[in-house]
Amino acid sequence: MSETTRPHPHLRVTREGAVLSVVLDNPTRRNAQTPSLWLALAEVAEQLDPEVRVVVLKADGPSFSGGIDLSMLTPGGVEGEVSMLAPAAESPEAMAETIAPYQRGFTAWADVDAVVVAAVQGHAIGAGFQLALGADLRVVADDVQFAMRETSLGLVPDLGGTQPLVDIVGYGKALEICVTGRAVGAAEAVASGLASVAVPGHELAATTADLVAAILAAPEPAARELKPLLRRAASSSSRDDQLRHEREAQGRLLHALVTQRLAQAGPTGPDADQQA
Repeated sequence: MSETTRPHPHLRVTREGAVLSVVLDNPTRRNAQTPSLWLALAEVAEQLDPEVRVVVLKADGPSFSGGIDLSMLTPGGVEGEVSMLAPAAESPEAMAETIAPYQRGFTAWADVDAVVVAAVQGHAIGAGFQLALGADLRVVADDVQFAMRETSLGLVPDLGGTQPLVDIVGYGKALEICVTGRAVGAAEAVASGLASVAVPGHELAATTADLVAAILAAPEPAARELKPLLRRAASSSSRDDQLRHEREAQGRLLHALVTQRLAQAGPTGPDADQQA
């Protein structure tokens, strides 16, 4: 049984058991993104039910997301949205403070216990690319076009995408992708680690579902320990710190397993007959 909600006019959230699908659904505008959408994404992530094991980020239409609604950068702005020009005109500090809560719509997915999978087709530009980078895993259609186009506007990526991009492809490749604004296609995305697999567009949903099923098939306690453990390994954690994290995670898992098995085995020892 599924349950669907709309935390934003252009965002559809569907819960099916342990799987939550978060869908951008403004296909006529190539799922252009706005500040209110970013706040809605952050709210979904930060209020995620701990029983959810997998989140799928995806989008309706031929493109995942063409990036921000560029009307945000015009004097008229976007109807119903806060002005981006006012804080920019006020001071660099005011603009930075304005951006901070919007970044959570992209970075909060790293903090949830669930494994986050992005299913990406067509254009994933700027904010679209950065939303995909906010996921733990990416499955892409063979027509995918990842691109950071901020530099062409005289800007830089500012929605949490720089660190995961550098972590995945390395500094030099990340710099080249961002400064040129060129598109990264499916084959390069898989070869560079940006995507786990690329498939024909009509197979994207089924391939994503297969990956979700494989994640759910893993024992839940181990799967929940793995995400933070590997994220720490990818960060600045020292070797000694990472070794400690590994043994602490294993200690929790083994303790739970042994305790459960002992409970299932029932009483043993010389007093067992008396307790039966």
